[in-house]
Amino acid sequence: MVLPKARENPVIMKLETPEFKSIFTEELLTLVSLFKKYGYEIRVAGGAVRDLLMNQRPIDLDFATTATPTQMKDMFTAEEVRMINMNGEKHGTITPRINDKENFEITTLRIDVVTDGRHAEVQFTTDWMLDAFRRDLTINSMFLGLDGSIYDYFFGYDDLKKRRVAFVGNPVTRIQEDYLRILRYFRFYGRIAQEPNNHEVETLKAIKENASGLQNVSGERIWTELKKILEGNYAGDLMLTIVGNDIAPFIGLPEDVKTEELKQVWKRSRHLKLNAITLLSSLLSNEEDALALNARLKFSAFERELALFVVQHREPKLHPKPLMPFQQLVVKSKSKPTDTKKMAIEVLKYINSPHLEEFEQWDIPKFPVTGNMLKEQGVESGRFMGVVITELKHYWADTDFKLSAEELLKEVPRILTTLKERKKKK
Repeated sequence: MVLPKARENPVIMKLETPEFKSIFTEELLTLVSLFKKYGYEIRVAGGAVRDLLMNQRPIDLDFATTATPTQMKDMFTAEEVRMINMNGEKHGTITPRINDKENFEITTLRIDVVTDGRHAEVQFTTDWMLDAFRRDLTINSMFLGLDGSIYDYFFGYDDLKKRRVAFVGNPVTRIQEDYLRILRYFRFYGRIAQEPNNHEVETLKAIKENASGLQNVSGERIWTELKKILEGNYAGDLMLTIVGNDIAPFIGLPEDVKTEELKQVWKRSRHLKLNAITLLSSLLSNEEDALALNARLKFSAFERELALFVVQHREPKLHPKPLMPFQQLVVKSKSKPTDTKKMAIEVLKYINSPHLEEFEQWDIPKFPVTGNMLKEQGVESGRFMGVVITELKHYWADTDFKLSAEELLKEVPRILTTLKERKKKK
């Protein structure tokens, strides 16, 4: 193991900010006192330290300690503290629930002994610098003592002040330990950097040369990172950089991605807080691309339908009333109308429609015909009634939703005749 240059004295400052003081709940004070009582050191680790140094209150607190999992279990058992989620123990993580109110994830300091680009076999240590060395980025490799002391072994604070995103040590080595770090780099670039394209040549070279390693990373892990990139700063610029460094085929995107379409969408709509799927869909040519991407990344049902909806409906819809085609899509949809409206809103964002706000405020009209009304017209219940309702809804939508129940029911005989004729032709 060859360590990069490290600080001789890792304690660089002492935090006394309101954000730092705000993390001290009664439960955290109890936790700290337990570790002090048993002679083990505990510090805040990773992203929370970075956030506090940026004067942001962290959402999550992760902790590192010199105590082994066994030592922590013995301590918490002796103090009658309940432990939960014991699945993390093999990775060195114990989660106590203090005062039956707050959970704390605490991981033993460790080094990676063997890695395969996805998983690592670890060995516990008491050396804080070795644990910092195994982390991905310098800005994520700092620790915070509960007295406010910042421990920075690999100049993470210097990089944070410069808004520089850099791997700890050799970027190739860090990436090959876990190829997902390629996407983590871009995610944190979006959070930290002040310019969209200020990447270091050495970093992008390491990423491009190792992009194929992502093909063996699970789609769920990839989507977790990619979604945060797409929702963050410089999303369009970062996606172009990702595509330009040959990453696309290994994360489920087609080889012939529509970069010009992405550029246009990003240029005209970046201010509209596009859904991650909406922006991602600009790189897709058709429904087959969307389904292939879903197969790789394992979208939620709504995300899958949104990707399909965007590629199906992003082309101009010529109509005297510009919103009518989208309103009809909502009413005619087989999905929940509220979900379809959300999808239509994303398409209107995609094209930067001047009618977006009007559509957002549009209330979905209530279809005036009920099943009981149709029964009185002699329509049998079940699947056939569903077909009749669908036909009536389409007719209602085509007439601008203006027809009353009475007017719509007059159309039932015609619809029944049409359905019978269709059945005969089959």
